[in-house]
Parts: sequence; C-alpha cells; structure tokens
Amino acid sequence: MSTPLVFKPLSLKNLILKNRFVVSPMCQYSSEDGFATSWHLVHTGQFAIGQAAAIIQEATAVTAEGRISYGDLGIWKDEHISKLAEITAFVKSQGSIPGIQLSHAGRKASSNKPWLGREQLAPNHDNGWQTRGVSEIPFRESEHPPLALSIAEIKDLIVSFREATARAVKAGYQIIELHGAHGYLIHQFFSPLINNRTDEYGGSFENRIRFLLEIIDAVKPEMTDETSLWVRISATDWAEGGWDLESSIRLAHILKDRGVEVIDVSTAGAVAHQKITTGPNYQVPFAAAIKEQTGITTGCVGLIAEAQQAEDLLQTNQADLIFIARAFLRDPHFVLNAAKTLNYAIEWPKPYERAQL
Repeated sequence: MSTPLVFKPLSLKNLILKNRFVVSPMCQYSSEDGFATSWHLVHTGQFAIGQAAAIIQEATAVTAEGRISYGDLGIWKDEHISKLAEITAFVKSQGSIPGIQLSHAGRKASSNKPWLGREQLAPNHDNGWQTRGVSEIPFRESEHPPLALSIAEIKDLIVSFREATARAVKAGYQIIELHGAHGYLIHQFFSPLINNRTDEYGGSFENRIRFLLEIIDAVKPEMTDETSLWVRISATDWAEGGWDLESSIRLAHILKDRGVEVIDVSTAGAVAHQKITTGPNYQVPFAAAIKEQTGITTGCVGLIAEAQQAEDLLQTNQADLIFIARAFLRDPHFVLNAAKTLNYAIEWPKPYERAQL
C-alpha cells in the first residue's frame, strides 16, 4: 500500500517536516507576565509525543501591551527565554519541529480570559490597559477606543518583532510565524474596514501591507539556516468592503518573493459584523485558491478533524500542510491514531508502544 500523502515528508529550504500535520497555535491564557510555565511544557510536549510534524506555539506577544489577554505568553524580554528553551528542547527530542507565532493584538488586546467572559478590559481595570491599533476605531462600539499608533510607535514595534525573533531563535524555535490574521494588529493594517490612515501605512494596498513587509525585512537577518519564516493570514474579513481573497492572493505573491516559505491560511476576526458560514473545510477553498494562484507552500485550516478528511485535502491538491487545533485538544495523539485509520505503520514512542497491543 502506498504511503498516504499526510505521512509523506515535506521539505523546505532548511527543514524537513516528517508528515503534514501541524498543530495550530492555541492560546492557553495560563501565563503570568508573559512567562511560560509547566502547563505550556506539558501542553506542547504531548503533541510532540503524538508525532505532530510541527507545533506552533500560541500567539506570543512581542510587547506587553500586545497580549490578547493578561494570561498570554510573551517574548518581549530576555527572561522569557529560559522556560521557552526547555519547551523547544523537549519538542525536538521527540522529532517534532518547534514553532512560535509572534503577535501583537492591537485594538483586540486587553481582553479577559475566555472562561471569565472574554470581554475587553478597560484601561482602569486591574488586568487591563490602553490598547493601540492602526486607527482609533474600536472592535465594538461599547469598548474603550484604541489609540492610533504614531509613525514612531510603528517603527518601535517593528524593532520589537525583530528583537522577539532573535529571542525566539535563541530559545530554539525553528519556525517563526508572524500573526497577520484574526483581526490582530498586522491584519488591522490590511483591512480597509479598520485602517483609515492617510499616511504611508494607509490607503492603497501597498501602504496597508507595508507594516508586515517591514517586519519581514527586519526579522529575516535574525534567522538562521535552521529556521523557516511563515505567515498566518485571514484570507477574507467575511464583510463587504474588507480584506478579501483577491488581496490575499496579491499578498501571497509578494510574501513568496520576500522569502516567506509557508502561508497559513485562516479567515475572519477583523470586524464584529462579519458574516461566516462554518462547517468542515469551510476555510479550505481560500487556501486552495492561494496555492493554485501563487504556488507558495500553503497550510489549510477549518474544522478539520478526521484523518481521511485531511488526506482527501492533500489528494485534491488543496493544500500542502494540514493545520489542526481543537482535534488535537481532544486527542493529543491525533497523528498516531490517524495512521491507524489510514492503515499506515508509524513508529510510536517506545514508552507508548504497548498501547498498540
């Protein structure tokens, strides 16, 4: 029997993914002052034991005010590196590739933890702060408005992304993913529904993507011949007049030329009035279109929860990598069990081999 495509390695310039399953970033809201804990080690480590090819760590803030919530991980100071290095060392010991998603939440920062309501916390709240974004438009009218970033502050944030990348590489991460999706800061620059600037970062398509391109130019010198640069985008705002698939395809062409190896294609999150129809594979067509039109290595997401479902997406050439989140939470050994479903022999970790008997 031939090897299922989901279990065929994928070669990038400097990395080889042993299969096509990637653990999507999933915020844990379990950090204090940005520091990783044993929770993050065990949470991430279980997926490595389960033989995921790569694991992208949750949105990790490049500044304290860039956190989605006060419980988010951070990488804005050198003291964060030590525990993160422990995590990457374990992931590598299991043959998986550790990745990190560098993020700034912009106007969607200063939120509460999901199990406490998720609402945005005002600047005078004990766990809240004044947010900053591309403009002074809040995500919801009821929320405290953000302050529009000055040009000098934008330049400072680009430096923050560069410094965060240097720390991430020092900590042992081999995939650096820039978070340009879900309505966070980079995406806020993209979307005409949010970005009303009249300077060089607003107006035209070229101006609205400038922030991301300047970040890419800043972080690339910090990377090594053991690392790979990825970008996650929301391919559409699911709202009239917003960022759309055509814009995403234009951007993907540019990212490919700039040395981005993988584009991780999600959707939505920019505006509260978005209208989405969800269901299995509902975001896959966006990834498929970008892959077809640009040839960039593409990852797809969107309620992918079954082994055969993932295999079919690769067999029909709709993506190169399968990014999975919630299914991994339900089954950290999703990859091992997918192999069984697809009748493919995969080596289990020695301490777990008895589970196959």
